[in-house]
Amino acid sequence: MSWLNVCKVSYVKPDSPFSASVGDKRIGIYIMDGEYFAMDDICPHANALLSPGFFDEGTIECLLHGAVFDVRSGKCLREPGDRDLQTYPVRIDGGQIQVEIDEN
Repeated sequence: MSWLNVCKVSYVKPDSPFSASVGDKRIGIYIMDGEYFAMDDICPHANALLSPGFFDEGTIECLLHGAVFDVRSGKCLREPGDRDLQTYPVRIDGGQIQVEIDEN
């Protein structure tokens, strides 16, 4: 497992999640009540980016077909999400948001 830089803290806004490529993954970064969360940013139903979707009260809704995911746990709350998503530990280091990812 490795801690990898994703973005500067200033890039993530409460009403605007940030999306980044980290290795071979697409990760969405969310902030709620001062705490950061990281989750896969691709909807498994139709391969759409989630972060541009409707973010409200800890959930993100895919713009394409309306699947809803809990950004804290990755749990699919409304289909057609097909499955839960991977979440990642987050830490702040020198103004950078980092996520811990298994690079294997």
